[in-house]
Amino acid sequence: MGSPEVARYSVLPGGLPGPVYGSYRVLADEPLLVNMSVSSRRNDSTGSEYMEHAPCISQIATLLADPKRSAMMWALMDGSARQTEELALMAGLSPSSASAHLARLAAGGLLKVEERGRKRFFRLAAPEIGAAVEALASASIASQPRQIPETLKRANPMLKRPMAPASLLQARLCDDHLGGTLAADLYQRLLDAGWIEQFDQRVVVTHKGATQLASRGVFVQALAHRNAQIACACPDWSERRPHMGGSLGAALLQLFLQSGWLTLPNDSRALQVTATGQREVHRFARETELEMAF
Repeated sequence: MGSPEVARYSVLPGGLPGPVYGSYRVLADEPLLVNMSVSSRRNDSTGSEYMEHAPCISQIATLLADPKRSAMMWALMDGSARQTEELALMAGLSPSSASAHLARLAAGGLLKVEERGRKRFFRLAAPEIGAAVEALASASIASQPRQIPETLKRANPMLKRPMAPASLLQARLCDDHLGGTLAADLYQRLLDAGWIEQFDQRVVVTHKGATQLASRGVFVQALAHRNAQIACACPDWSERRPHMGGSLGAALLQLFLQSGWLTLPNDSRALQVTATGQREVHRFARETELEMAF
């Protein structure tokens, strides 16, 4: 039985914006003190302009800094809507305390409220909120030592693997690429098959990998024109091992979606694996004994 026909995916070449340089002209007959004063005013003005236009992340950081609030946010990562009582139980809070925390999260723009009769349901205000929370979780894992003693894990529960809705564990959106068990297993197969090589934090697509990917409709040469790394090891918070990021990770996700191996329900970051996808994704980059002989 031959491999199913897959959709071809490539990225059109695009130019990168050139750097912008600024310069100041200093008149020869101006006193040095005046020049310093002008320069200082310019620097102050530039600094204040940066402050005015810089995104204010301190408010969001304050909201997420509370462990109880972050626990309730984490329970909503799959895009579902949950009642106050359910979130209170998950976070170990009384309903009244949970209601106060949820009100602050909603007022801060992180959650939206849905009225269903007399019941109030909360969900993430936008998919970008979930992506930001997941990025923080990945960053916390990437900053931890590779091997953590079990005694230290027991002493500090924050070092344990983050728990999340089960629907997110197998396959989910991680920024613009695939995350979860499915993605981490695929990354390991790409390494084992010699399609990619990893040197510390650098990931390189081999000639063999580029050839094999091209036969499946993913052209590494086209991906090189994107304003991003071609391939990188993205830390997976649920697996504690990497999955494929970069433009190659995004291209593989698009290939799987276009081939019907994965589907993305509305208002969710959890990807559903189809029956065909269960078979084909697990076969991807898995070499047969005949191929290994060559």
